[in-house]
Amino acid sequence: MKPWEKLATATTSDGSHFELLRHEGNYVIHADGFDLMTSYSHGSEDAMMSLACPRPRADACILIGGLGMGYTLAATLDLLPPGGSVVVSELVPEVVEWNRGPLGPLAGHPLDDPRTDLVVGDVADVIRCSKSRFDAILLDVDNSFDSFTLARNSWLYTPEGLAAAHRSLRLGGALAVWSAGIDRTFERRLRAAGFTASTHPVRGHDKRGGHYSIFVGWRALAPTPVR
Repeated sequence: MKPWEKLATATTSDGSHFELLRHEGNYVIHADGFDLMTSYSHGSEDAMMSLACPRPRADACILIGGLGMGYTLAATLDLLPPGGSVVVSELVPEVVEWNRGPLGPLAGHPLDDPRTDLVVGDVADVIRCSKSRFDAILLDVDNSFDSFTLARNSWLYTPEGLAAAHRSLRLGGALAVWSAGIDRTFERRLRAAGFTASTHPVRGHDKRGGHYSIFVGWRALAPTPVR
């Protein structure tokens, strides 16, 4: 059996180490030794848009946190009307380079779609400076809410971060958060931030692969009346 081939590496400003590996046509992105993304198990990433915004309006604007291998972006573009747009924020520049290189064909080169607006930076900064802008926010930047790819990501799941996400959504918009496991307490966090929340179990590849969760919180179509 052939060994995995290391194609490239990257180190972030906070010391996190990323590796791009290949083995017989399969690719893996490692982050500090664990699988961050694979080319052979991406069904849960494909499902994020369909759970959060299955019928986007003609001018829908979607924010994706984390480019990965481009599968979430590609699935979003598949559902998005011609007049819609996607902002995809990726903090690690090398991951963008890998998607423009060997990873590009896997998801059909979604970065080349004219509806894609790439931001090389922290998705938290995009959320902080946006108000009633997005129809959906799709976050896939960590393994879970206590296992962060980068330490700075922890803010996204705090009351402050979730409240900022709520403000950045249009009325009726949705926040979808990918997790490697089930954490019922996160639904409570979403509700405390003003969302209507639900948890959706998903598989990594059709009916096979790992079990994952996508948490979805919706911003109400109208403010809840104060009594």
